Amino acid sequence: MPKFDTEIDTSGLNCPLPLLKTKKALATMNEGQRLRVIATDPGAFIDIPVYCEISSHKLIDSSESDNELIFIIEKNN
Repeated sequence: MPKFDTEIDTSGLNCPLPLLKTKKALATMNEGQRLRVIATDPGAFIDIPVYCEISSHKLIDSSESDNELIFIIEKNN
């Protein structure tokens, strides 16, 4: 598992809340820091990677286990 600096758990929240909480968390972080996001909403499996593609942030890892989606995102400015 890749290392991370901050973690948010959006389990039980539905679209668009996991993405909104991810954006808010990234806004408070420094460049190069990594955010671990836990989500249970299947929409997050699409929303978060697409957000990383259109923003400057880098999706380091994504995985699924026990109905949880886990994302590691590196903040870029």
